[in-house]
Amino acid sequence: MTTLPKRKNTRLKEFDYSQSSYYFITICLKKRKEFFSHIVNSELILTEFGKILDEVWNNLPKYYNVELDYYIVMPDHFHGIVIIDNTLNVKDDKGKDPLTLSDIIGKFKSYSTRKIRNVISNKIEFEWQKSFYDRIIRNEVEFYNIRKYIKENPLRWDIEKNNPENLEM
Repeated sequence: MTTLPKRKNTRLKEFDYSQSSYYFITICLKKRKEFFSHIVNSELILTEFGKILDEVWNNLPKYYNVELDYYIVMPDHFHGIVIIDNTLNVKDDKGKDPLTLSDIIGKFKSYSTRKIRNVISNKIEFEWQKSFYDRIIRNEVEFYNIRKYIKENPLRWDIEKNNPENLEM
């Protein structure tokens, strides 16, 4: 029997990710394929698949108790600010606990994958990396800096695209 390496848990221990808070998330494509957009002269141009991702992201508040703030669809990854508002912290209409950040991002990845696979040929492989990066936004200075980072991400693309460690702030 082969033992698989234990995956590193990127979530903050003992933090309730269903509680109301602001979260900065980064989701990457497997093998860092440039799939969602192109950057020409520091200008972001969405592909057909990037437009699907944009649509799925913007529809999240229709289905989940979230607000969305700044986000960007980069060629091989996605950055966004998610605001979970579970101020009442009550169970949903089916008696389930409020969704966690991981639940919401999982649904985003799953639904966007289904929509993209409906339009691509079998010759094109599409798959997200496992998990995602997150940062709990703790104050207004962090919030401002993360917004700035998201907004300026296309400007840094040529410099940082081969340095995946730069995906995290």
